[in-house]
Amino acid sequence: MTVKKPKFRMGRLDHVHIRVPDRAEAAAWYAEHLGFEAVERFDFWATGFEGGPLQITADGGKTMLALFEASPRQPMLKQETGVAFSVDAEMFTAFTRALPGDIRAPSGEPLVPDNIVDFDLCWAFDFADPWGNRYELNCYDYERIAAELIAPDGISPVRYWPRGLYEAHQ
Repeated sequence: MTVKKPKFRMGRLDHVHIRVPDRAEAAAWYAEHLGFEAVERFDFWATGFEGGPLQITADGGKTMLALFEASPRQPMLKQETGVAFSVDAEMFTAFTRALPGDIRAPSGEPLVPDNIVDFDLCWAFDFADPWGNRYELNCYDYERIAAELIAPDGISPVRYWPRGLYEAHQ
């Protein structure tokens, strides 16, 4: 009898490598503006040897950013393709209503509510940290955000493609 091996499937996203000039400064910015905190169980990586990552999380350690300090061995390479995070409607609304602040659009201008992107199935913001690493914040509670945030706050969202493409796909 032949035993069939299970097909390999990639697991959940664990962490993303992010390069910054100063890990402590970056960790403080991520904590203040995006709610990240250091993951204590991985602290030995940041303190035990030169060049190790400082692991930070905003969801209790399920998904992390690994902050690597730029050096000659690890040059400053911006995460330009973007890392996307998803939040619920309450967090998305709170984030939007706190704008403008110290968070910047990828262009360098302050992020404002009218930078919200309408993807037909979700709402999103594209933004960058102070070192040019790009992120996307998504909320898939489309109808709730439309009714409780977009309309009441008079937000004019950005569209990357015509709504008709989505409607034709329905």
